[in-house]
Amino acid sequence: MKRRIVKIAAAAVTLGLAAGALAGCTAGGAGDSGAPTKITMLVLGDKPTNGHLEAMLKKLNQRLKKQANATLDLFYVEWADWQTQYNVQLLSGDSKVDLITTATDWLFGWENAQKGAFLPLTEDMLKQNAPKTWAQVNKDKHWDLTKLDGKIQFIPEDNYTQYTNHGFFYRGDWAKEAGFPNGEITKYEDFTKYFQWIKQNKPGVVPWDVAGASNGEAALTGYLQSHTDALPLQGVSAGNYAPFETSESDPGKLTSWYMESDQLVKAAQLAKQWNDLGVWRQDAVNYTGTTRDEFYAGQTGTDQHHTQTFVGQIYNNMTTKQPGSDPKMYYFGEENKNLYKDILTHGAMAVSANSKNPEKALQVYDLIRNDKQDYDLLNFGIEGTDYVMKDGKLGYPEGYDPSKDALGSNFWAGRMDQYEPPKVTDDPQTKEIYAGLDKVARDYPYSTLIVNKSAIDPELAAMGSVLSEYIPQLEYGKFDDPAAAIKEMRQKLKDAGYDDVKASIQKDLNAWAKTHKLK
Repeated sequence: MKRRIVKIAAAAVTLGLAAGALAGCTAGGAGDSGAPTKITMLVLGDKPTNGHLEAMLKKLNQRLKKQANATLDLFYVEWADWQTQYNVQLLSGDSKVDLITTATDWLFGWENAQKGAFLPLTEDMLKQNAPKTWAQVNKDKHWDLTKLDGKIQFIPEDNYTQYTNHGFFYRGDWAKEAGFPNGEITKYEDFTKYFQWIKQNKPGVVPWDVAGASNGEAALTGYLQSHTDALPLQGVSAGNYAPFETSESDPGKLTSWYMESDQLVKAAQLAKQWNDLGVWRQDAVNYTGTTRDEFYAGQTGTDQHHTQTFVGQIYNNMTTKQPGSDPKMYYFGEENKNLYKDILTHGAMAVSANSKNPEKALQVYDLIRNDKQDYDLLNFGIEGTDYVMKDGKLGYPEGYDPSKDALGSNFWAGRMDQYEPPKVTDDPQTKEIYAGLDKVARDYPYSTLIVNKSAIDPELAAMGSVLSEYIPQLEYGKFDDPAAAIKEMRQKLKDAGYDDVKASIQKDLNAWAKTHKLK
């Protein structure tokens, strides 16, 4: 299967030609007088407090002033209640943000585009202010992935290879002691045995000290992905939840595991079993601690996130901070090979509809995406302080602790493979891990499907309220009778307009499928 791997030489030639051909229109400050324009970029994550970010921005802005008579600042939407805070910020009418990190699978890209949060970008605007970005995306024929009603809404992060499929991180040393050959867990339910072993043998350790506010729906959807062939439909949310799926067996038919799958009851029953066992703390729904730091400290046996996090962070940190822990990852859908590749708009950059300086914002974006020195500063920091290069690999200074010293710029909407050096901290098995995923992962087929949200927004909002009432309680096993709670939830979803919403989305899917091959 073809993965999204950049052919570096070809890309370099293309960008070089583009720079030469459009030299008169490059993002520069020639003839740009007056005080530098401040451009603010919205990013996701907790703002670092160690001073490294500010030091990096000081150096980066010295360059940006010369290149585009501009400076860059970052506006953080932090992880606590991030879904709500993100959407509120985008639709607030606030003009202090110019560039917006978005995505069509997890950051409500199409929904916010439909609501007018983004400035539609014309070809001329892009060619004049972001010529290198325009040339690369145009060469790869990816602009159509970003259009709503024929207008470009954002720029795809389409030249960066990653796998962001979620799963559990766990300790192979403990799993081996729990009776798993080679310390490998390959089935979702088998974590019950692992959790039981931790409870019995590691006093004071919480088997999965999950922070409910930031965990999403993983305690349910992990099970559902591993026991069905369902494919969540991206870009259609009800509040903070993704309630609709199709399936590999019937890709043209809309369904919902929250409304129609018998497996939901089994998932909720397992969650109750885990709750009764003490897998997480009793206030997990409202707990706001940092599971990852506890994992590194040996205070929990499990964390949850995606493959990219495992190969780039978890492996090195655990082998360093918990020697002999043999960190491993089980990905959701591993046992039934229910896995899809990232879409090219998993990361994307939009210009705010309220930006007072959209052209200048694009000029800055073109630089931080395509100028290697600017890119290195924003993504890696100051050489010698934030990172060191040795034998072509990016490493870190002696004594560096990522939990304390990380740059935290979180530029997830313009990374480029040709500027990403291998890291000394990467899992040495990264290539093998990716190759294994390549063998089973399928392409997501609905990248260009845009649902008419305006026809169903009130009903989706009502459904979101119902789901927010039930899903957190179901996924952390707080109902004495999960089956009864699910029955009650489904009736409330029906009352909220589920049938009408489903029919409307199915209509959009049917129309789209007439011109797109599904299987």
